[in-house]
Amino acid sequence: MTNPTQPFNSIVLDMAPDKLLDFQLKVRDIPDILRLTFGEPGFAVDERIKQATIDAITNDRSHYAESQGETDLRIAAVAYFNREYHLNYNGPENIIITQGVSEAINVIFQTLLNDNDGLLVPEPAYGPYFSSLDLAHGVRLSIDTTANDFKLTPDMVEETIKNATVPVKAILMNYPTNPTGVTYSRDEIIALAETFTKHNLWVISDEIYSVLTYDQEHVSFAEYIPERTIYINGLSKSHAMTGYRVGFILGQAETIAQLQKTHGTLVFAVPTFVQDAALVALRDVNDTPVKMRDIYRQRRDKVSSQLQALGFDVVEPEGAFYLFAKLPADLGTDGDVFALQLAKEGKVAVIPGSAFSDAAQAYIRISYAASDEDLAEGMKRMTKYIEKVRG
Repeated sequence: MTNPTQPFNSIVLDMAPDKLLDFQLKVRDIPDILRLTFGEPGFAVDERIKQATIDAITNDRSHYAESQGETDLRIAAVAYFNREYHLNYNGPENIIITQGVSEAINVIFQTLLNDNDGLLVPEPAYGPYFSSLDLAHGVRLSIDTTANDFKLTPDMVEETIKNATVPVKAILMNYPTNPTGVTYSRDEIIALAETFTKHNLWVISDEIYSVLTYDQEHVSFAEYIPERTIYINGLSKSHAMTGYRVGFILGQAETIAQLQKTHGTLVFAVPTFVQDAALVALRDVNDTPVKMRDIYRQRRDKVSSQLQALGFDVVEPEGAFYLFAKLPADLGTDGDVFALQLAKEGKVAVIPGSAFSDAAQAYIRISYAASDEDLAEGMKRMTKYIEKVRG
């Protein structure tokens, strides 16, 4: 029984449940429901990665790992990201192996932010960012991008900083973006980087979907402003290794040294056998991300056209595997109501837009990471439900 004279942490007590997870709970027990919700790649892990995991366990790679990450993996990861995204990190001192990107975000927030430091967050944005920010005692400074097809501009940054009532310390960038799939060209990255530099901002750049950029190159802030960029990536989306929980933080050596203090406290280290699997993924399995990206592009085109035929307003995703769609006028302006009724009556689950921004109430997010069969069935059910509603 809880001691009434010793309450829980007030920050945790005041935290609202994560809306994405909360909606999943609401629809969890609906019979025969088909889920187009989570960003869970509908692919099996490559056999070479599986075998590396098995071999590591067989060879007793089950003891404590180096806290910052096994040296071989850190060297391979730095080389991989340098090669793929024109970065210039020196070596293993520039990287931490984390328990997925979720831990990476918490490590960075808790290391970087003092109480009431402001963090600029372009929205819509991945909901768990907000809870992590609460735990770090930071202040969320939302930038609504809906009026500009979900793209951040330097003017938006300037306006938000001008109106801020707390010190603005950093900006959180995520691109290609969850939930919209929007990304940025080289010229757009350069313009934003100049603005961030002008205001002396740390740039926390979550580029977990970088390898799933469709029709243009992915350009990292770490290429242009490495001294102020804390770069994040992982293997969940690129190699379908969501359950392995492998993330990476890259930055200047002195920055990494401070972040390592927090990482070592939170988890100490990622399991050794998981790191062995990650090493094989980065070194030997570079074909898998390309194959998945081509399939996702085909799915995007098909589902996007189906949604538009139903009257949804869709900004074409340039990466990731989500469609963020605005409800047709005749279906109302409340994505929460629509999504719940669609789940109950249409037997298909999508995520309400409010899980990603208060300004996105009229939207829903569909994940097309699901299998072709599930996507086809899901769109069939959604079409049937909407036709029924329209009479």
